[in-house]
Amino acid sequence: MAWVYVIQNPEGRFYIGMTTDLEQRLVDHNTGLSVWTKYRGPWKLIWSQQCPTISEARKLENQLKRQGRGNGFYKAIGLTPPSGS
Repeated sequence: MAWVYVIQNPEGRFYIGMTTDLEQRLVDHNTGLSVWTKYRGPWKLIWSQQCPTISEARKLENQLKRQGRGNGFYKAIGLTPPSGS
């Protein structure tokens, strides 16, 4: 089993990732163990989906990343885009 997740910081930035241990990965992001998110937190989990295999999780992660931050991304995770998008 694996998870695909989206976290967001107070500035509204998103990070999309994949993990086999969602709780520990969120701790990693908020304690500086993840390079890109280290100085941009605190991070809050806003969406996650469990996948039966790592391969399927990787495909979903890449699909979300290809969406950019446009309407397709927001639709995929069930959020309303901010006005002006």
